[in-house]
Amino acid sequence: MTDDQTRARAAALLGLHQAEELLTVVNVWDVISATVVADVPGTTALATASHSIAASYGYPDGEQIPVDLMIEAVGRIAAAVDLPVTADLEGGYGDPAGTVRKAIGVGIVGANIEDQMRPLAEAAANVEKIMKVASDEGVDFVLNARTDAFAKGRDRDQAEVLADAVERGRAFLDAGAPVVFVPGRLTEEQILTLVDAFGPRRLTTIAIPGTPSLAWQQEHGVARVSFGPLSQNVALTALQELVEEVHRGGGVPSTMRILN
Repeated sequence: MTDDQTRARAAALLGLHQAEELLTVVNVWDVISATVVADVPGTTALATASHSIAASYGYPDGEQIPVDLMIEAVGRIAAAVDLPVTADLEGGYGDPAGTVRKAIGVGIVGANIEDQMRPLAEAAANVEKIMKVASDEGVDFVLNARTDAFAKGRDRDQAEVLADAVERGRAFLDAGAPVVFVPGRLTEEQILTLVDAFGPRRLTTIAIPGTPSLAWQQEHGVARVSFGPLSQNVALTALQELVEEVHRGGGVPSTMRILN
């Protein structure tokens, strides 16, 4: 069984997804990014980005980073902050339930697990196994069960892709997941269809440029919006811009904050 702090953080994270107010999580990738984000007033939870963590260690995305290194990284983040942390654990590194058990052991209280468009019965069984592990650990674990219908269906008829996302999301909810993650550049109509299919506060999305505003998504029943690797891209863009300014003979901007 897990400790009281982990159980309390899990319950808090679940409550944040069920609340009327939209949960926004600007994804982090190491201890310093986590503590900086956590210190911003209004931040109520943190989410890691697997792509960003892998990149920080020199690995490409797509489960190339060793699972134990990923678990160590997310555990360091969870230990460094006083907020609930949900981790992006890709497809589970060959053992979704076992990987989630390891994550819970280092203080993680929620996770994205990709279905990678595996056969639906297999993907739903993975969800059921994960939720069984969480129950065994005594944690209200917030599995953000991800379907890659849109991520892998860019060249398919989008009506068929949406139907797949609905079918798979419903199956994951039936298997015990509290929320379903449908990453992609979703339209208002697509989001409304998904919310209607899953119920209010059961859909999570990603804030790709061009998607509906946060205010609109809150109004129409979305539970959570995350930013994936985009937050790291913003930070690295700022670093590149500093280097470009230095090459022009300038220096650090006057807006720089002392954060550590």
